[in-house]
Amino acid sequence: MPHRSPVIDLWASEPIARARAKLRARDADIVASQITVSEIEAPTGDERRRGAWVAERFRAIGLRDVRIDGADNVIGRRDGAADVAPVVICAHLDTVFPRGTPVRVRRSGPRLVGPGIGDNGRGLAAMLALADVIDGTRVRTHAPVDFVATVGEEGTGDLRGAKHLFDHTAVDARAAIALDGAGDERIVHRALGSRRFRITFRGPGGHSWTAFGVPNAVHAAALAAAKLARLPRPAAPRTTLSVGRIGGGIAVNAIPEEGWLEVDLRSTSVAILDRYEREIHAAARAASDEENGRRARGTPPLAESVTRIGMRPGGDTDAAHPLVAFAVDTTRLIGREPELATASTDANVPISRGIPAIAIGAGGRGGDAHTPAEWFDNTDGHTGLARALAIVIGAAGFATGPLAALPVA
Repeated sequence: MPHRSPVIDLWASEPIARARAKLRARDADIVASQITVSEIEAPTGDERRRGAWVAERFRAIGLRDVRIDGADNVIGRRDGAADVAPVVICAHLDTVFPRGTPVRVRRSGPRLVGPGIGDNGRGLAAMLALADVIDGTRVRTHAPVDFVATVGEEGTGDLRGAKHLFDHTAVDARAAIALDGAGDERIVHRALGSRRFRITFRGPGGHSWTAFGVPNAVHAAALAAAKLARLPRPAAPRTTLSVGRIGGGIAVNAIPEEGWLEVDLRSTSVAILDRYEREIHAAARAASDEENGRRARGTPPLAESVTRIGMRPGGDTDAAHPLVAFAVDTTRLIGREPELATASTDANVPISRGIPAIAIGAGGRGGDAHTPAEWFDNTDGHTGLARALAIVIGAAGFATGPLAALPVA
């Protein structure tokens, strides 16, 4: 007899059917909330105003123990029927846009256009909508659900909020689901690890004519960039290494005292990351030696340093794990073809800590992320919200009835 996925029974159950209807009826309000939160500036490292708005909404919908933790994450709990480890639902507060970026959202046909409207205005609005329909009475879970608006997910934030959360509050989480951007097909279960480095060269510097012959720190930085660009990389697992920034010096007619470059390294393999971290150190030493080998006799040598400025852990939740399988079945149930994916999200952290975790979109369609022209189209957005709801309930289980404590995490 063929296996019947528990998602079918869950989807058809009376509490979930009511909750799905509520999400559909509140579709316009959810989009309005998405616009409002997107118009509150929240550059990485300066998320407090947006966090305060989310905290107020958490309290308004009746979450318990709403608080801001030591990293500035905003946390609220919906109690479950059992005193067991919670399921964590998170959405990041921060955007890549610096303070002062115009954040007004405008309409263009069926699209909303504005920086951060999808990433992660949509994720935050979806999290609030789910916290509202999982109300603890009509829809009550077996395990508690912690809703968390995290800080520092983007760029130099280095997953700061998620690291603090899963190192302190959510050490024993049953499962974690990150709501990140739009869409209803992707299931990110492989965490793309990354390490970021700043390589710095320092020397005596001097006048470009009278001091010529002292080692040039910018020449060394350029040599290091060229050496890194020539490194062979494996086809599998996919590994990328790029120099994102390079600079130094104070004037065109001065030999720079300092030259520097910043390097982004990514792979799903920890062993590969370790290997190329060693290659980065070796390239810095070789560039320094080469430039020092050309210096005039008696001039001070360059010194090089390599500083790790970011580290996002990698790993994966196995595709056969019940959480991933349940997400796949739910995606098919709404008529979408599931796309198992690799990405760098808040889910990296729980995955690296051995907690089953995925990241999913929060419905609708979007594009041009990380640009001022970012857009979101809410066509069938409620379907993506219903998918997210089912996955959350699948992880936390129903409080009573035949679907209590589904074995997906």
